[in-house]
Amino acid sequence: MFAKLLIASILTGIFSGMFITLYGLLSKFLSYVLFLGNPYETIPFLPVWYLYLVPTLAILFVNYLISKDTSIREYGVKEIADAVENNKFSMNIKSLFLKIIASSLSIASGFAIGNEGPSAVIGAMIGQKLHTIFKLPKEMIRVMLSVGASSGIAAIFVSPLTGIAFALENIAYTLIKSYIGYMILASVLAFAIATNFLDSILFTYSSGKILYLKYLYADFIFIFVILFFIYLYFILKDNILHFINKVLSDKFQKHKNLIFALIGGGTIGTTFLIAPYATFSGHELVNYLINDKVHLSLFLLITTIFLRIIATTISIYANAIGGLFITLMSVGALIGYAFGEVMLQFGFEIEPFYFAAIGASAFMGVVMDLPLTAVVLALEITYDYNVVISVGIVVSLVSFLLPSKLRSKDNFIRKF
Repeated sequence: MFAKLLIASILTGIFSGMFITLYGLLSKFLSYVLFLGNPYETIPFLPVWYLYLVPTLAILFVNYLISKDTSIREYGVKEIADAVENNKFSMNIKSLFLKIIASSLSIASGFAIGNEGPSAVIGAMIGQKLHTIFKLPKEMIRVMLSVGASSGIAAIFVSPLTGIAFALENIAYTLIKSYIGYMILASVLAFAIATNFLDSILFTYSSGKILYLKYLYADFIFIFVILFFIYLYFILKDNILHFINKVLSDKFQKHKNLIFALIGGGTIGTTFLIAPYATFSGHELVNYLINDKVHLSLFLLITTIFLRIIATTISIYANAIGGLFITLMSVGALIGYAFGEVMLQFGFEIEPFYFAAIGASAFMGVVMDLPLTAVVLALEITYDYNVVISVGIVVSLVSFLLPSKLRSKDNFIRKF
């Protein structure tokens, strides 16, 4: 049995890497087709009507696909975790194909969602099929779902350790001791394939194990800044959701999905005009900020933070298919970069891109309640102890200061 499980894990990693690479490349290709080139470069020159038309038509088509197959919407990272726990997972190849199309189109048309949810589903389904092909014992289905989901996440993040940590904290928490080796094997194989085709987030200013106390001092100020924005995130999101659910849903229940799609397209189109960096998954934005490749005014940074929170919430409720891991990272990177800019004005000799890297990991880690993933992510992206130690301090203390009931009721995040 263990020989079969080993071979199945190897194949899961290889196939996950291949299929998720295609999924990632498809999302990028579609964005270049829809916006006639690199969206961040072409959006300022495209007609206003076109910027509204693309996301609106895209999300209407996604909602049409969902109306034909509701399972496209049903499975995210949280649902995979539940499937592992309860030995239940049901998605056929047709549904998976439609989910990939819907997710790629959602991301490519500018909706502020990530691609880790569909990637976990792709990996989980591969694991499930190989479980059947190799005729593994019934109780091994949980293991293969976990192996598949972790390899899928490792591939799309192009970060094997982060993928493993994310999967362990989200999905395979009951299987860590017995089967973590298979998850590691599949994850690193999937990463080995994906890294040749997909772009990872890398920090080019790493100082390695050298530790500068100036960042530690600034961390304790940053704790209260990021805590404020986390509160703001929950308040904005909850108020938007309350309005959508209590006002729009009650008035337009019969045409709810159509109304949400139109609101989603209108929101993204308007955001294109005001702050394009508040749209799309946020992968490029994080890379730009932590490597100081984009310079935004403090006003535009704050504006983009607000708009990105709004765009993310509306994107999910418009039925855009995707996840929130990288999207939350981008919000944190914006907060960190803005904090660094303010600190510079007050005479602190710190680089904003360092706090963009700290904020990206810390914000995601606190909001999604993934402290281990946050620290591993910081390590794997930056290889810089100034970032890793700062993330550990910020995530731990902000999590302690943030009321647990605020996160526990946030099923919206855990679901997607």
